[in-house]
Amino acid sequence: MHFNIVAFAVPLFLFFIGWEYLHSKKNGLQNFHYGESVANLNVGISERLLDLFSTGLFFYFFDFINRHFALFNIHPTIWGWLLLFLFTDFLWYWYHRFGHEINLFWAAHVVHHQSEDYNFTVSARITLFQSVIRSIFWSLLPLIGFPAEMITIFLLIHGTYPFFLHTQVIGKLGWLEYVLVTPSHHRVHHAANPEYLDKNYGDILIIWDKIFGTFTEEKEIPKYGLTKNLNSYSYLWQHFHFPIELAYACKKTKSIKGKFKILFGKPEEINPHDREKLETIFLSKKRVRSIEYSQQLKQYVTIQTAFSLTVLFFTALLAKYLTTAQLWILSLFIIVSLINTGAVLEQRRWVFYLEYARLLIICAGVSIHFPNTYTILFILTLLGLLIYYYRPAQKYYYRFLFEKSS
Repeated sequence: MHFNIVAFAVPLFLFFIGWEYLHSKKNGLQNFHYGESVANLNVGISERLLDLFSTGLFFYFFDFINRHFALFNIHPTIWGWLLLFLFTDFLWYWYHRFGHEINLFWAAHVVHHQSEDYNFTVSARITLFQSVIRSIFWSLLPLIGFPAEMITIFLLIHGTYPFFLHTQVIGKLGWLEYVLVTPSHHRVHHAANPEYLDKNYGDILIIWDKIFGTFTEEKEIPKYGLTKNLNSYSYLWQHFHFPIELAYACKKTKSIKGKFKILFGKPEEINPHDREKLETIFLSKKRVRSIEYSQQLKQYVTIQTAFSLTVLFFTALLAKYLTTAQLWILSLFIIVSLINTGAVLEQRRWVFYLEYARLLIICAGVSIHFPNTYTILFILTLLGLLIYYYRPAQKYYYRFLFEKSS
């Protein structure tokens, strides 16, 4: 059996998230808020899912550069691994710094900083767009001479370390604070306090920040999130609000030079009032932080999230045994479910149509897996009943999820 062992990262990270939650609750720490945690996990689920399609492409991209353009031929010796570690961490620093200082890169990275909580779930807030930009920076590694196999293995290890930085339950770590990026250093990086902005970009080694003048020690209590918080759990808005803001700013600017400055300028140069105008168009008038969710809504969202995580785990684990059609059907179901969960938390009425969309995806999957007359008859009967009982089902759905919410 050829299982994808990377899939076991899902239950492993969930274990640490669960441990941190119980530890925080036991000690009276307000580190977790329901909507924030679900929104964070939703972003992480989609990133893990899309990795199934992108990881192989990144490998061939690195391999192509190494075979055709490598400056040196570096082998997996002790010195080779040490050099790979230093080069990777150095490139990460500049990728991360440019991700904060250039709007086009910030559009991909901003999702990671949207949460007003700070716990292990925040580490899940990575997008495919961010992975693509990161891989462009890392393309220098095969150009230097590191083979794709070495890079892929090391990036899996390198990508695990930051997970444990996203926590408030670990204090300062003594002499390690002078060498490594610690949870304390990374809390500063995620803070919206003016004195903490654009600091501590390192991933494993803190020395790059000290060399290039971007290091700040944690002194004041951090306030997490953006300087102007998103106040939305919408899966789509979280991913696309800043690209839309950039497009809106570019539309208002007539000159090519002005548009170029918007795309490659700094995030603080974008007019914050633009987002307010766009929010009136794309978001619910309700502010999610003020919504009191009903118990049944929380149970429904929790079950959905748990189911999405389960489908993700088995899809990743058995990816080599799935046909292309099955993989696309499962992926589409998960993505629509994530959009659905965010819309439920936002209490958007159009979420009911997504439930029908998910049923249609399930029907498509069943018909592909069991292509026979009985399956088609069953699906047609089910669709007929869903159409016939559309109005009663819609009323019950809204009453079940939203009636007791305020």
